[in-house]
Amino acid sequence: MLVQSTVNDLYLLPALPRDKWGNGWVKGLQAHGGVTVNIRWKDTLWTGTPGNYTDPKVPAALADVRKLVDDGEYADATSAAVNLLGNLSEAYQLLGDLKLDFDDLHLTYAEQTYSRELDLDTATVRVGYSVGDVGFFREYFSSYPDQVIVMKISASKSGFVSFTVSLDSQLHHQSYVKGSNQIFMEGSCPGKRIPPEVNDNDPKGIQFCGILDLKISEENGMISILDDKKLKVEGSDWAILRLVASSSFDGPLTDPSDSKKDPTADAVHALKSIRNLSYSELYARHLSDYQNLFQRVSLKLRKSSSSPNAMEYASLATGEPSSITDLCNKGNESGKISTADRIRSFAIDEDPFLVELLFQFGRYLLISCSRPGTQVANLQGIWNKDIAPKWDSAPHMNINLEMNYWPCLPCNLAECQEALFDFLSSLSVNGCKTAEVNYGARGWVVHHKTDIWAKSSPVSGEVVWAMWAMGGAWLCTHLWEHYKYTMDKEFLRNKAYPLLEGCAQFLLDWLIEGPDGYLETNPSTSPEHSFIAPDGKPASVSYSTTMDMAIIKEVFSGVAAAAEVLGYTNSDLVNKVRKAQTRLRPIKIAMDGSIMEWALDFKDPEVHHRHLSHLFGLFPGHTITLELTPDLCTAAEKSLYKRGEDGPGWSTTWKTALWARLHSSEHAYRMVKHLITLVDPHHEVSFHGGLYSNLFAAHPPFQIDANFGFLAAVAEMLVQSTAKDLYLLPALPWDKWGEWFGEGTESARRGHGQHPLE
Repeated sequence: MLVQSTVNDLYLLPALPRDKWGNGWVKGLQAHGGVTVNIRWKDTLWTGTPGNYTDPKVPAALADVRKLVDDGEYADATSAAVNLLGNLSEAYQLLGDLKLDFDDLHLTYAEQTYSRELDLDTATVRVGYSVGDVGFFREYFSSYPDQVIVMKISASKSGFVSFTVSLDSQLHHQSYVKGSNQIFMEGSCPGKRIPPEVNDNDPKGIQFCGILDLKISEENGMISILDDKKLKVEGSDWAILRLVASSSFDGPLTDPSDSKKDPTADAVHALKSIRNLSYSELYARHLSDYQNLFQRVSLKLRKSSSSPNAMEYASLATGEPSSITDLCNKGNESGKISTADRIRSFAIDEDPFLVELLFQFGRYLLISCSRPGTQVANLQGIWNKDIAPKWDSAPHMNINLEMNYWPCLPCNLAECQEALFDFLSSLSVNGCKTAEVNYGARGWVVHHKTDIWAKSSPVSGEVVWAMWAMGGAWLCTHLWEHYKYTMDKEFLRNKAYPLLEGCAQFLLDWLIEGPDGYLETNPSTSPEHSFIAPDGKPASVSYSTTMDMAIIKEVFSGVAAAAEVLGYTNSDLVNKVRKAQTRLRPIKIAMDGSIMEWALDFKDPEVHHRHLSHLFGLFPGHTITLELTPDLCTAAEKSLYKRGEDGPGWSTTWKTALWARLHSSEHAYRMVKHLITLVDPHHEVSFHGGLYSNLFAAHPPFQIDANFGFLAAVAEMLVQSTAKDLYLLPALPWDKWGEWFGEGTESARRGHGQHPLE
């Protein structure tokens, strides 16, 4: 591997905050004599039950809104559009905590010996420290093939491993010891989103069970039971903890009260299936599965030999390092530099190794949270730490969910998209009902926010962000992209085309003819952004926003192209799509030379707004290109200047990708630098982006999307591809990464049409 294979120097220094670290579904917090490991094991724990995502009163309200828009009464239309909204979505939950309590001996550990790291090449967390002449070690990994979290605790001397372990949860639960070495924790999620209290009248929510299995050395040590809830280990050489969990969730369309799944029985079965596997065997199976994905791509970035500090980096780059420690023998007394210090110093040293690291960290995160059979990667991913998470930790479809999956194809992790496509199928079922009842349309529709129950109707709240009917359409663009990369005709025929077809049917019915002959969307919003109407009033509802039109063009283009591949070119739907394509409103340039965000050149009250919706056609779309629409590219560049560089993490990475599409290495790299700034979690500034000391990206607060957006944006800087052309190093900052190399055991980066790049 030519990439740094370890998250560099995750060593907890006394002067730094104690950061939370993740390994797949496990997250650990080191505290001076004890450890709490937050369990993120089940991504199927949510509040609520399946809902009714239709409202028969909407059609009349829709007619009122459309008339107000037609009359140019945009502020009144915005007010009236509240009647189009629905109910709140549900909230993501966490299973609970695995608590380890060590004796007071551990309070005297030597701070200079403490280390904690996440090895990206093996997806393994390691913690080590010394007390006197005894070394203590912990190792964690989360195995996808065996669906188990495994922890090994050991010491350098025999008989020194002693601790107490228990399970706890903020959810309604009970825990108890079963046998002599297992702790069971059974509980449930709230059946209502915000129940006043748990009582017999509440609907039954998702049930869960977690089981902790404990094994210690045979030669030394003993296990005893405390309070019927805890296990105490004394005088052992080592201990191995295995944690399995299951829930009663049986799909988005099944009410928990109707579920036939028994989470306790399922968890017991999962544990039995691995009872004869040793720690080494479990670890080997984990490595085989994980490295099959992770080791497909390697990347090496080095400063040009003529760049300042080049000799420093050249000397560090000799050999093939097995860990980041080998690359950073400078800094504190231990010869290791913490991740926080590396982020802090990036503005000065512009360390290309840190860019490599953040790139591969994104791939690690994606592999860890989105695999076949899992739920989709949500707003904070499986690393959410709260029962009442910010924005419900729910999938948001006006940028965030899509950004989570941007890197799958270019970074050779196509399998990680399967969860998204399975979720799309569920969304389409509920979306058909919403389309028919709310809008009198065929096909299916989804709005800006959803949950595990595949909510398809708008949420309640403010119209500026809640009333947006393009969520499902944007997600559908991923279907055609997947085919263009993989050329998998069976996927196109059996999975992608039926979803694209239903989406196109809705869009055809949603479009209405405007007074100038164009097919229009009405009502229409540009996600989360308002304008000043001609009468001077603030509004967000109008018609045919640039993003609406760009998404519809992408979907229609995908449907037409897919029909060519599958031989469906003479179908009635395809003929209607082709006719509609010629009647869609074109992208227009504003008086100031930028891309118009709305159909009219409204005054923008917030020119530095975080969303870049009107530039969808440039990236991730394909309707604005340097080759075919150079005038629009010039206008897009003007739009980026207007938006500025500040914004939350996901906005920063979207800007990076947009500048890369414009082949502007200077500006793309400026945005890379903008992201790599240290955020103090105790003094966060909303919408300012940056990185926490563990490389998680900040909105703030933490959101996983920017980590994935960064991965996709760097890939875009290195390679861009279309069905016909391949562009190498289109936005490489030569003065910063003048020497680079990418290779992999399968492919370094994949282009359209299965072009492996090495």
